[in-house]
Amino acid sequence: MGRVDGKVALITGAARGQGRAHAKRLAEEGADIIMLDICRPIPGVRYPGATEEDFAETIEMVSRIGRRVVAHQGDVRNSDDVDKIIADGLQAFGHIDVLVGNAGVTLLAPGWEITEADWQTQIDINLTGTWRVAKAVIPSMIEAGKGGSLIFTTSGVVAGGVGNMAHYSATKHGLIGMCKELALELGPHGIRVNTLQPTAVNTLMMDNEVMWALFTPGQEDAPPEVRRKGMLDILAKTHPLGVPWIESEDLADGALYLASDESRRVTGTALIIDAGLSGK
Repeated sequence: MGRVDGKVALITGAARGQGRAHAKRLAEEGADIIMLDICRPIPGVRYPGATEEDFAETIEMVSRIGRRVVAHQGDVRNSDDVDKIIADGLQAFGHIDVLVGNAGVTLLAPGWEITEADWQTQIDINLTGTWRVAKAVIPSMIEAGKGGSLIFTTSGVVAGGVGNMAHYSATKHGLIGMCKELALELGPHGIRVNTLQPTAVNTLMMDNEVMWALFTPGQEDAPPEVRRKGMLDILAKTHPLGVPWIESEDLADGALYLASDESRRVTGTALIIDAGLSGK
């Protein structure tokens, strides 16, 4: 008996990394999966985006586990894309019980150098996009009358800034506020709303040359592998557990708990999975 048998989970940003880990873990525990991912480069984002091939691999992974899948390439910034994936998911499965609002990007610049375009991209995807998907899925949860679980991915930046991420940090703080408000509003319907708060996660969003450079200023002439090691060494020192980052699977275990009935009395709060970062 799986921990989320009979449930249907909608995951945004599902093609790779954290989204793929969420899809795999929830499918392993009995959930059918609805997936949305843009699968193309986003202007201003300086690390490689997920591809259609990544998405196909995730779809195949869930299918091999034996769970049903509805998957569309689409953009959380586009209401038509969001409405279509939810409508098709409801048509296929009849209900949606879990939302993992995982889609997000990181753009880097000092606060006074952030362009209008980059600010808007960051807000539109991480914050407004998550709200747009939640807004679209909540009515079906209320109508079904079976409760539900909304899970938003925030970040360790909410425990203290790291620099060059004012716009990113604003989105993650915004998600916390939205979580708390929705938890109050949806509590009478048995719908729980929580956030996952990770530290750095071992994905391409973190492990790329732009990030290596951010953590190793003044070493522009050093080989890439030296700069990467420099970043990892710094990150390891920030975590009491001595690891530079967590894995996507660590976060997926947290999402499973919040999606399952084991957390039926948990709402309006954060599940912190950060190797001790926020406890320092």
